[in-house]
Amino acid sequence: MRILTGVKPTGRPHLGNYFGSIKPSLELSKGRESFLFIADLHALTTLKDGVVLREMVYDVAATWLALGLNPDEIVFYRQSDVPEISELNWILSCYTAQGLLERAHAYKAARDAGQEVNAGLYTYPVLMSADILMFRSTHVPVGQDQRQHLEIARDIAQRFNHYHGEVLVLPDPIINDNVAVIPGLDGRKMSKSYDNTIPIFDSAKAIKEKVFSIVTDSTPLEEPKNPDANVLFKMYQLLAGESDAADVRAKLEAGGYGWGHLKKAVHGVIMDGFADARARYDHLMANRGELDAIFAQGAVKARAEAARTLDDVKRAVGLL
Repeated sequence: MRILTGVKPTGRPHLGNYFGSIKPSLELSKGRESFLFIADLHALTTLKDGVVLREMVYDVAATWLALGLNPDEIVFYRQSDVPEISELNWILSCYTAQGLLERAHAYKAARDAGQEVNAGLYTYPVLMSADILMFRSTHVPVGQDQRQHLEIARDIAQRFNHYHGEVLVLPDPIINDNVAVIPGLDGRKMSKSYDNTIPIFDSAKAIKEKVFSIVTDSTPLEEPKNPDANVLFKMYQLLAGESDAADVRAKLEAGGYGWGHLKKAVHGVIMDGFADARARYDHLMANRGELDAIFAQGAVKARAEAARTLDDVKRAVGLL
């Protein structure tokens, strides 16, 4: 089994990213051959500020490393450091039907919303296919909303193999329907698109302000409260674990324990639970040279693998 995961640097990683992607991805990679990359080329479809993009790339890298990614065990690289991907992208685009791209959800959503559609957004699925097929990934973790990207990669690989034999590996999806979903500040799924997130490594003050901004009901302090009717308890339950959550549930149901107490508890469990990771993150962000060295190490590993696949592809199409 060879697993590949991509992370688009489009904002500071938040608690929803941790429970929905980072934690399950790191658990899945244990004992398996894994590739994980920061998709900075993909970010160019919407992000035009180079200073911001560089900062986001460093932020995402430092976050994953702080939370347990081991670059000695996982091939961890920056997409733009592997030029072979862009070359494969062009070759695969010559095997991709226009209709396949026009059925892509991201393109249709932007078009229907009247947004500007650049060529990068339109051909986004081909670059993603190059990401996946370049490393002969056998499995790709995806959410239901991303499944189409993997299906497109399989379609392109099948079309290429139809002409040239079994050159490209057709990957299978890994869809985990049991991934924990943490609620955002407004009770909906935590997401940048809802502007309801809590960045993992925000300052203690910023995190406190966000937590204390969560709306609660006016039940008096001394009255019993329904833990399941408030986003705060759902958040605490996921962050603190079963034993501590059971203790807080009992206090809320008994009365005498208010939403203010719970807000302090949520803030505390965020700060305490990620304290060691925060120290590692702060160190990496203050020492960008260490991140550059890790990127360089990952690029060497990734390019060695990419060169083998690209060589096979170029021989198949007649470029070698």
